[in-house]
Amino acid sequence: MQDHFDVVVIGAGAAGIAALRALIARGVSAVALEARDRVGGRAHTVSVRGLPLDLGCGWLHSADVNPLAGLIEAAGFGIDRTRPHWEKQSGGQDFPPEDQRAFRQAFAAFDSRMEAAAKTGVERAGAELFEPGGRWNALIDAVSSYYNGAEYDRVSVLDYAAYDDTDVNWRVGQGYGAAIAAFAPREHIVIDCEVRRIARGGPQLRLDTARGTVTARAAVVAVPTPILADGRLVFDPGLSDVEAAAAGLPLRLADKVVLGLDAPGDLPAEGHLFGRTDRTETGSYHLRPFGRPYVEAFLGGRCAAALEAEGPGAMTAFAVEELAALMGSDVRRRLTPLAETAWQAEPFSRGAYSHALPGCADARARLARPVEGRIFFAGEAVSPHAYSTAHGAWETGERAAREALDALGLGASA
Repeated sequence: MQDHFDVVVIGAGAAGIAALRALIARGVSAVALEARDRVGGRAHTVSVRGLPLDLGCGWLHSADVNPLAGLIEAAGFGIDRTRPHWEKQSGGQDFPPEDQRAFRQAFAAFDSRMEAAAKTGVERAGAELFEPGGRWNALIDAVSSYYNGAEYDRVSVLDYAAYDDTDVNWRVGQGYGAAIAAFAPREHIVIDCEVRRIARGGPQLRLDTARGTVTARAAVVAVPTPILADGRLVFDPGLSDVEAAAAGLPLRLADKVVLGLDAPGDLPAEGHLFGRTDRTETGSYHLRPFGRPYVEAFLGGRCAAALEAEGPGAMTAFAVEELAALMGSDVRRRLTPLAETAWQAEPFSRGAYSHALPGCADARARLARPVEGRIFFAGEAVSPHAYSTAHGAWETGERAAREALDALGLGASA
């Protein structure tokens, strides 16, 4: 690759791809440097037994206003608009309809308390709003572990309330990760090229990478927050404000296990099961997504972290045991492990998606601030209202590109 650019984009996930597309559309000299051996970041589709499996993000959240929905469909990808049944229990196993109704009412009441607490402007942890001794607190916390990647004792009330959700969720038949990757301008991306240091002491930024040194007039930094908070990407001189803001936005876990099904007709298409309703350490099981012969299990928060720490296979074994407890021991013979994620162990992510710690609701805005008019930050963690989503990342990539172009005098009005 050449050794000087107008703008270097660090990271080729959804945010980096969006930024790069916007930059090259304006005709500037730009490249994206990606540490992994693939594009897409935490949007990652793999093919197993001919089945496209999303190991990362899988849902087009707020799909009716999601800017990616139209782009993806126009690119020839099929979108499944089937409404998910995340809060229901197919067949009512260990969770009869009357309990399901009680759970939904308890969750709605909790959400109302969260909204009211946020309006006071006083920061606190979400767990402080649980009903004391509430029957459904553990399951509400389990849902948080999938939704936020963390339990409510680690979730800021003010940040939680800032999320915009239309409650419309769609999926991409060929894989969300595959769709994101299809938008990548590959000729402008260098993979296996981790950026390790940005020296900002001179008139040009100097980036030390796994493939040598490049210089740039500006940079868009689109890497996960742990890479910034832990100093894996070094700024020289240092940027303590950036590190502190990133530390307040850790990536927690929503891992997946995918289990192939023999005799899939015995289970409902697009069904759902909670493994347990009396504890937080449990899985959420999507039965036969798209009508296909597999179960997609979600495990989040501390439960996922503990299972990752046990090593490969522990998460799969946990999911199989929960399903056997619900459906009978014979189901073990009908389940075949197809995939298991470990996002915390993934070196260039170190987690699934961001949440703001209590007391850190302003960290997204702080991390989004440009540095010296030449370093711009993008990614789901700096999205004010669509954090933890691919479309939130995409929007921030486009915003960072506009900021870079304006700073260089190359914006739309130039």
